Amino acid sequence: MEVTELSIDQISEDAVLGGQVKIRQPQNGCRAAIDPVLLAAAVPAKPGQRIVDAGAGVGTAGLCLAARVKGLSITAVELNPALAQLATENGTLNAVEMTVVQGDISKPLPDVLPGAFDHVMTNPPYLPEHHGHPSPSPLKRAATHECDTGIDDWIGFAHSALKNKGTLTLIYRADRLDTVMPALTPRFGDIGIFPLWPKAAESDQGVQEAKRVIVSARKGVASPVRMLSGLVLHETDGGFTPQAERILRGEKGVVI
Repeated sequence: MEVTELSIDQISEDAVLGGQVKIRQPQNGCRAAIDPVLLAAAVPAKPGQRIVDAGAGVGTAGLCLAARVKGLSITAVELNPALAQLATENGTLNAVEMTVVQGDISKPLPDVLPGAFDHVMTNPPYLPEHHGHPSPSPLKRAATHECDTGIDDWIGFAHSALKNKGTLTLIYRADRLDTVMPALTPRFGDIGIFPLWPKAAESDQGVQEAKRVIVSARKGVASPVRMLSGLVLHETDGGFTPQAERILRGEKGVVI
């Protein structure tokens, strides 16, 4: 059953990006972690450009991007009415003029005109609908498991919304790259793959296998795929590495 509204006792107010961004979000289920912060850090936006955050949730990624790059026009698209309402409130809370569109990316959206945007950013559901044991929380299940829309739909939406040579940036599970790449080509090129390594190497052992990747691609170009060295997130003691800490605090971006 879809969650259409949340009571005040179901919402917490938290801070991300080193306290630069405040977000109101559900206390249970669909809560912002580091993925939207890392996603926002990788978008190569410039002041004055137009951005779509597809599947925006409560607007975390768009607000983090707005904190790093001033003067952007951000449109946040979110299917769930309760989350879309929180995204609207979070825009006001952070004094960011963010247009929130409550709608389905698989259907035409009047506020998202084809070919009108410089960048699309997205943190789409990354598991097949019946994979594993989906969360009993409708909000969390919708954030992690594909239902009526798959990765082809998300990438197709981005392709439609972007200007020629515009950039798509997405964060996804590393073990599902085999579904992302066919959806990107041949519509996108200059594809950059940026692994997020969980933990630094211990003695002669290598870093742990990447669980997430950030993928960047440009519409209508034919440059080859690039594999980058990526980012190690945690030290062996579990704390963030200095490089990750600077990104998560908004002190630097991710170049792909």
